[in-house]
Amino acid sequence: MNVTTLPKPPRVGLVSLGCPKALVDSERIMTKLRSDGYDMSPDYAGADVVLVNTCGFLDSAKEESLEAIGEAIAENGRVVVTGCMGKEAEVIRARFPDVLAITGPQQYEEVVSAVHEAAPPIPSPFLDLVPEAGLKLTPRHYSYLKISEGCNHRCAFCIIPSIRGDLASRRPDAILREAEKLVAAGTKELLVISQDTSAYGLDLRHAAFPLKSGGEVRAHMTDLAAAMGSLKTPEGETPWVRLHYVYPYPHVDRVIPMMAEGSVLPYLDIPFQHASPKVLKAMKRPANEAKVLERLQAWRAMVPDIAIRSSFVVGFPGETEEDFQYLLDWLGEARLDRVGAFKFEPVQGAAANDLPDPVSDEEKQDRYDRIMALSARISAEKLAAKVGQAIDVIIDRVDEQEPDEHGPDRGHFDAPHAQHTEAHSLSGGQASTGGSVGATGRSKADAPEIDGEVHLRDAAGLKPGDFVRVRVEDSDEHDLYGVAI
Repeated sequence: MNVTTLPKPPRVGLVSLGCPKALVDSERIMTKLRSDGYDMSPDYAGADVVLVNTCGFLDSAKEESLEAIGEAIAENGRVVVTGCMGKEAEVIRARFPDVLAITGPQQYEEVVSAVHEAAPPIPSPFLDLVPEAGLKLTPRHYSYLKISEGCNHRCAFCIIPSIRGDLASRRPDAILREAEKLVAAGTKELLVISQDTSAYGLDLRHAAFPLKSGGEVRAHMTDLAAAMGSLKTPEGETPWVRLHYVYPYPHVDRVIPMMAEGSVLPYLDIPFQHASPKVLKAMKRPANEAKVLERLQAWRAMVPDIAIRSSFVVGFPGETEEDFQYLLDWLGEARLDRVGAFKFEPVQGAAANDLPDPVSDEEKQDRYDRIMALSARISAEKLAAKVGQAIDVIIDRVDEQEPDEHGPDRGHFDAPHAQHTEAHSLSGGQASTGGSVGATGRSKADAPEIDGEVHLRDAAGLKPGDFVRVRVEDSDEHDLYGVAI
């Protein structure tokens, strides 16, 4: 009897840095490489080539990317670089001349070709298999779903349009096909991401596209959210749909009723960046903070448990103490649920670098500390009000559980994403200490890795991806503690 000996496939190591949008890029690249017969290596030693997906948004992120490239070269020696910092190939080459290839963001074909050249694939019908929903770097039960690339805004502190280009929306029928495949493969939470989710479909003139199942869907945020909210898991559950990077355009008001009826999570990630009209004007961002407060009040009247997360820049050139106090007062009135902040950094190519009256590093740090102290106090008060309530939770981790060898950490290794390391993020907390088996999950108000968590005691029988009703027993500045009921 002839026995087929399978060839040993080449192995690729992956270091994925940056935001969820870059994570989606990594997943797409990994899916393509796996379909070409590659295996993923969990360490440097076992990799035939290492792929580093870089971040280039801030100078500190660029330095982290360069350090990751340097580590990959030192540990393996055969390195392909892609991602946002790939736009600065000359900088990378000057520091690491031995890098095999450098490609920019979203250049999937180029980076795959570079990997093919560095470690040629071995064609085999026994190896060229990939799950229909693709390969993932996130746990099986939640997935990031990118709906567009690029951005039409020209904020003074941002270089994203120069890196990723203007808004380029995906067809809504293609997005929904991907969402359906993800949900069928076990996704319980869809995290919708882009540079500007509210602008989705603008470049497509909000045209309608036919669906294979019949009917059509318009290329518009509200129509897309409604369609996702109608999906069902194989168990008949409604997956959570979470909207990120939503600019507060007027049509966002039409999403709030979907939150009230439960088809979309009562959660909005809105990048306000500041509140002072003078600073917003210098940032080249909309400056209508009073109207925003009115809309927040109206949204909360319709959906009392809506959670609003945002991020803010402190120490922007020209920001005075009066401007910063204006921001603190605005936050005190807005009482956002989750707040992140970062100190302004000059980024090569950003218009803000040429603005006068820079803020000293000492003043930036002082303002950062003050905004985070205020945000932590507001968060603690809002979470304390939930003690005694029953809330819905999705389980992320369960204690005393054997590691799943097929889980999301098998087949890749990476440096922390930005969300893991942001000192300003209101996440973290203590592990649950009660009960023989504990679990960690998230409420509808918590996105993974950037917001808070819910720690459960007596959680035997639960598994990641389970939806469970929880009675809140305690809270701190960031997290909730409770028990399944």
